[in-house]
Amino acid sequence: MAQKGFYYDMTICIGCKACQIACKDKNDLPVGPLFRKVYTFEGGKFPRPWFYHLSVGCNHCADPRCVQNCPVGAITKRAEDGLVIQDPSLCIGCRLCTWSCPYGAPQYIEELGRSGKCNGCYELVDQGQNPPCVDACVMRALDFGDLSELRAKYGGTNDVAGLPDPGLTNPAILINPSPEARR
Repeated sequence: MAQKGFYYDMTICIGCKACQIACKDKNDLPVGPLFRKVYTFEGGKFPRPWFYHLSVGCNHCADPRCVQNCPVGAITKRAEDGLVIQDPSLCIGCRLCTWSCPYGAPQYIEELGRSGKCNGCYELVDQGQNPPCVDACVMRALDFGDLSELRAKYGGTNDVAGLPDPGLTNPAILINPSPEARR
C-alpha cells in the first residue's frame, strides 16, 4: 500500500502557526478545535536555555487506533494513499476516536455534536495539490507526499521527544528533530 504523509523540519520552524491557521481556515473550524496544532517545548537554564516547536496534525498511521475503534466505520484508511479520512455524515459523536488517538488528532466539535479530523486534504491531494498547511508554511518546514519519497529526499524520524512511542501506531510522519528533541 502506498503511504502519503508529512515531513516536518523542526530545526527551521519558527512557531508562527501559519500551518495551524491555514488548516483551521480550510476546515472552517469554530473556536476551540484544531486539526493541526503547534506545540512549543522549552527547557534548560542560563546559559543554555532551549526551545523547539512541534507541528502535528493527523499522522495517517499505518495502524490507526481511530479506525479500529470507531464503532460506525466513519473513519477509514484509503487503500490508494494510506490517508486516514472521516465521513462526517456517519459520525455519531461518541468520541471514541478522540480517546483512541495517541496524538490527539481527532477533535470533538461541540457545535456539531460530532468529531472531526485532518483528512490530509485528500480532495486537494487528489487534484495534485498540497494541503494548505504545507503551502502556508513561510519557512517551508512542512512538506507532504509519498512517505518513501520524503524519506529519500529528507531522511528524518518519527521518534522524537514530545510525541508518543511510534511503535504504538507507526505514524506516517518524518521529522528532522532539533538536538533537544532527539531520543
